[in-house]
Amino acid sequence: MKKVLNVGGSSKSIPLPPQYEGWDHVLLDIDPKGNPDVLCDARELITLPESVYDSVFCSHNLEHYYHHDAKKVLAGFSHVLKADGFVFIIVPDMYAVMQTMIEKNLDIKDVLYQSPAGPIKVRDVIYGYGVQIERSGCDFFAHKTGFTQKSLTEILDEAGFSWIFTGLDYLEIFAFAFKDEPSDYLTKLLNITKP
Repeated sequence: MKKVLNVGGSSKSIPLPPQYEGWDHVLLDIDPKGNPDVLCDARELITLPESVYDSVFCSHNLEHYYHHDAKKVLAGFSHVLKADGFVFIIVPDMYAVMQTMIEKNLDIKDVLYQSPAGPIKVRDVIYGYGVQIERSGCDFFAHKTGFTQKSLTEILDEAGFSWIFTGLDYLEIFAFAFKDEPSDYLTKLLNITKP
């Protein structure tokens, strides 16, 4: 059975994307409240066993590290990932956030969109979800860096991922990254086209 390491996913009650249907879901988180399978700071992934996972999934977590630490996190992804595996990352699209802010004449305190968790203000996307940070008292919920499509591609490339496919969703960037050329199985599974 294929294994996915869900980095910073908070809880297994949050469903994974459909690409992972039938996979063994291993949750890694720094916060013990979500009962992670692996209690670990993602900057320390390099201390875990090598080449164990078929995929690393990281949704809205990479921005919680300073830029230099995000490089450590990605090095850890490469370390735990099998040679033929892939990384699936989702981060806020800071370019789209800034563009929307200007087009809609929004202030940093204005609501950018409504989420299931409640209203998300411009500052929540830039600095982290204020309600959660205040309620928890944990600064690891704060955002410490941001990405554009170009900068996410560059940091993945610097981390040794040779094949990178990115796309945009509403105020989000997603990326599939591979150390080696993706197999036909993975290009079909992820609906990506090799150049």
